[in-house]
Amino acid sequence: MKGKYLILGSNIGDRISNIQIAVSKISTIVGEVVRASSIYLTEPWGHKEQAAFYNQVVEIKTELDAFETLNKLLAIEESMGRVRKKKWAERIIDIDILYYDDLIISKENLSIPHPGIPDRRFVLIPLCELIPDSIHPVWKVSNADLLKATKDHLGVKKVQH
Repeated sequence: MKGKYLILGSNIGDRISNIQIAVSKISTIVGEVVRASSIYLTEPWGHKEQAAFYNQVVEIKTELDAFETLNKLLAIEESMGRVRKKKWAERIIDIDILYYDDLIISKENLSIPHPGIPDRRFVLIPLCELIPDSIHPVWKVSNADLLKATKDHLGVKKVQH
């Protein structure tokens, strides 16, 4: 697979604006955003007692390595007011690396491809909008096949192109 893909999510404040601001910051700080999925309204995953999320997948073009990219994404989250309280808690912005070309990385602070891809419709649906036939470098099946096989049935609804 060629391409570097990120997922953005927000469920605090003006969620769509938060995603748009983050995309702008990514373009300035990390690298060009070359494609973006629609924005989707999604039921919260993990902790159900919180507001719904807006999510979007973007493809970026950057000369940074995966670790440099991660550090810059974390800095963008922090600059936007992200506070890490507990896992899967509400957040103003969340930016995760899904794929980084065909890299497979398993470190304490970075796992690529993102280990949650096969279990999350809110990731797979926008990912399939952009690259349905791309093959997951670990699972060796397409994103479309991962979507068909996922056991996640939480709601994911397109709200904006």
